[in-house]
Amino acid sequence: MTLMMSVSGVRGIVGDSLTPELAVRLASAFGTPLAGSTVVIGRDTRPSGDMLKSAVQAGLQGAGCRVVDLGVATTPGVAVMVRERSAAGGIVITASHNPSGWNGLKFLTAEGSALTARQASAVFARFRDGPFAFASHDECGEVERDLSAANRHIVRVMQIVDAAAVRRRQLNVVLDSINGAGGASGRMLLEHLGCQVTHINADAGGRFAHGPEPTAENLAGLGAAVRDNGADVGFAQDPDADRLAIVDDKGRYIGEECTLALAARSVLSKTPGPVAANLSTSRMIDDIARQFGAPAVVHRTAVGEANVVEAIRRHHCVLGGEGNGGVIDPRVVLVRDSLTSMALVLGLMAEDWRPVHHVVDDLPQYVMVKEKFDADRAGLGAWLERVRMSAEGGSINDMDGLRIDWPEGWVHVRGSNTEPVARVIAEAADDRTARALIERVTQLR
Repeated sequence: MTLMMSVSGVRGIVGDSLTPELAVRLASAFGTPLAGSTVVIGRDTRPSGDMLKSAVQAGLQGAGCRVVDLGVATTPGVAVMVRERSAAGGIVITASHNPSGWNGLKFLTAEGSALTARQASAVFARFRDGPFAFASHDECGEVERDLSAANRHIVRVMQIVDAAAVRRRQLNVVLDSINGAGGASGRMLLEHLGCQVTHINADAGGRFAHGPEPTAENLAGLGAAVRDNGADVGFAQDPDADRLAIVDDKGRYIGEECTLALAARSVLSKTPGPVAANLSTSRMIDDIARQFGAPAVVHRTAVGEANVVEAIRRHHCVLGGEGNGGVIDPRVVLVRDSLTSMALVLGLMAEDWRPVHHVVDDLPQYVMVKEKFDADRAGLGAWLERVRMSAEGGSINDMDGLRIDWPEGWVHVRGSNTEPVARVIAEAADDRTARALIERVTQLR
């Protein structure tokens, strides 16, 4: 049975490794130290979401927590509501980009951010070993329904963009919400910004229209829709709407890596400052920071948004994110946020009236290759040691797996937080060199 428990939360296969009983125990473990406080909960659109939400709600009520049920809501929307409702924490029922047979729980702090590694470990230890604190019959938590997450989220996002400038562009946008949680708020934001919106895969029924990870293979339909509608840009959300991939005005998939790069250009052009990004994120972010000079430096972290957020706090960063299309703007919320990403990219387009493919072509140009392999913990450890021994001439960072930087490019090998696999990512100036770097480490498996 596959159950992933990490700083990214808990994910498993519904009816196999992830059951209602397990969800109740996890919610009880999270809620036990929060008895008497408010906890906000929301879910993405997966068919299993309502069942698991009921289990989570029961676990929290049994621990004596008051529950605010947001219904179907995005991960950043739930995070916003934690702050708006002065809650002690939040739980999102989602498996993000994993296939529809999966689901999971993301835990949020009172600041609306992911738990730190230490906080997550404490929840998991209580889940395994107890003790749980159960409320008496007259102390069980009450439940309140609040469906204002989308509106409150949009209010925050609108404050970081020059809405009047975006409206003057009268941009034509195609939005692919994969029938996930971000459809309603994504469309609402775009309409607030004066965009003409073609919305595909907008059904919140949760039957994903294509593979949920926003990759080139899964977004061919978005590219076609951009071309068919003569759109200026295409945006693709993942099921819980914390990540954004972009298709340019030619219908060309430009990748998740470019999302953070474009957002960084948008923010740093107005507010130069430090940026946080994980080890698997493209060198584009370093090059862009150098364009704006000090204090626009990049602080690298282990993979996982909790690690990025920790660096944002420590270094007072103006922006953070990951190369998976996740942008974190602390002015809005301390989790990855596709709505923030869209607003920042549209703001950049409003400043530069050229077609977006020209803006993208001005970014530093690299080729990134991503592979993943089945790997258990013991096998991964031995593999990493062999990679370390063969890293002659490279600079090693072992904060999270191994990242090795050579003059011609870098490669990062690590175990996934969200799937039972090892991920290998390489980046170089051209495809041939990037693939050679992948081969250099994978032949050591």
